[in-house]
Amino acid sequence: MNRYFRSAYQFGALGGLLSVVSFSTLSFLYPDPTNLNLLFGYVLVPVAVFLAIKYFKESVNSGYLSFAEGMTVGFVAYSLLGLLSVIGIWVILSFSPELFDQIKVQKMQVLAENRETIISQLGEASYLSTETSMVGMGPWDIALNDGLWKIVPGMFFSIIISIIFRKNP
Repeated sequence: MNRYFRSAYQFGALGGLLSVVSFSTLSFLYPDPTNLNLLFGYVLVPVAVFLAIKYFKESVNSGYLSFAEGMTVGFVAYSLLGLLSVIGIWVILSFSPELFDQIKVQKMQVLAENRETIISQLGEASYLSTETSMVGMGPWDIALNDGLWKIVPGMFFSIIISIIFRKNP
């Protein structure tokens, strides 16, 4: 397991760091950097998983890769990326309550603007439940959401990339 971790941690760590830097940079440019950071994550995650698996196959495993090895390396890469993203964004929002309040206001505004659509499609109870959840939202919720939306696509991309790179001796 150690060799999988050693070959994947650098790409997961770099991806997590880039995600936090992206969130930080976007917070200066937009009132709600969360949506654009998620979009950036959809590009960042497959690149990090691809590079981790490719590096493992070519540099550590002599050009061979089983599906299980690819999935393991991918798991380490996207999990570390997601974890670092969660921690970094949580720290930023915890030390910048103004930014958190700004993001929360933007999200509440979007919810209010879409009130009629949500009620017509899902019902008033769903809208009220969402509104209650958003009122009680904290920095951890925003950070966790960002991290989960990096981990879930990471699983998908690990499967695809592991199948493409698979080469058994």
